[in-house]
Amino acid sequence: MHLTRLSALAALMMISGLASAEVRIEGPVEYGVFEGPQAELQAGERVLRRSNEQIEPTTQVPAKLGTKFGLRYQLLGKVAEDTPLTLLYFTPGIRTPDGQRHDKFEVTQKLVPGAPQDVMAYEFTENHEVVPGEWRFMVFQGDRLLTQKSFTVR
Repeated sequence: MHLTRLSALAALMMISGLASAEVRIEGPVEYGVFEGPQAELQAGERVLRRSNEQIEPTTQVPAKLGTKFGLRYQLLGKVAEDTPLTLLYFTPGIRTPDGQRHDKFEVTQKLVPGAPQDVMAYEFTENHEVVPGEWRFMVFQGDRLLTQKSFTVR
C-alpha cells in the first residue's frame, strides 16, 4: 500500500512538472532591420508586411519612418496556458503629442504553441517615435530573461 502511494505521488509530481515547463530559445536569435518595402511613408501610414521578411543583421537602425527592427527567435516548450511572455522596449525617451515621455513600453504576449517563430519588433509609424539613441529589447517569461538586444537608432 505504501509503495502505491509513493508511485502515485511520483507520477503526480512528474505530470505537474510537465504542465509548468519553461520555454527556452532554440537556435540562433535573428536581429536587425526587417527588409520590407522601401516606400517613403508619411506619419501614420503603414505598409502590409510579410511575416517571413529577411532581417539585415545589424544593431545600427536608420531613424526613418517605416523602419522596422527587432528580434526573431524560436521558442521550445510552449504551452498555451503557461506564463505569457513580457516584451520590454526601453527607448531613449519617446515624447508623445500629449507631452508624455515614455522610456519603456511593456507588451504581454500569450504563448502560441503552433507558431514556428516569435517576433519582438518596433516599427516607426509616427514622427515622434523616431528618436535617436539606444533602444533595448528584452524578452521575459515571468522573471526569466530569455533574450535581449540593444540597437542604436541614428
